[in-house]
Amino acid sequence: MSEQTSKQRPVPRVELAARASFHPRLGDLALDLAKAGRIGVVVALPSDISASYQLRPPGGGEDWRARSDGRTLRPVPVSVTHVTPLKQAAAYDHRARQAAVPVTVHYEDGDTCETMLVLTSTQVELYYMQFDQLIEAEEAAREHELRSGPC
Repeated sequence: MSEQTSKQRPVPRVELAARASFHPRLGDLALDLAKAGRIGVVVALPSDISASYQLRPPGGGEDWRARSDGRTLRPVPVSVTHVTPLKQAAAYDHRARQAAVPVTVHYEDGDTCETMLVLTSTQVELYYMQFDQLIEAEEAAREHELRSGPC
């Protein structure tokens, strides 16, 4: 058995069964599969007086209801803002003809996740040419700054 590092999250042991329902709280955003992926703010929870979730479009509008078991509801994924390379060596797998570049994914809510950017050999060649052009442009800009002097 492999050791678990602090960066790894424990894998929950779940029996093979139907997907667990999402049970949002009041004020949460939820995606409703029964409404073609429509996103709403939960404004009422299932209770003794209401047999369903009540959702409202984030900007206002007509409310709708979703099943009380939460089977059609899903959490709204947080958007990725950008990806940055980690200061670790990239690796190339000659059998798979793929490169793996360690990166950090940055999310809109400030969270981050370390993962690998996987590139085919064709993509590596394409980015090699593009990075070469970027390096040339940066060198030309630096030379221009040196010639023109301080402002």
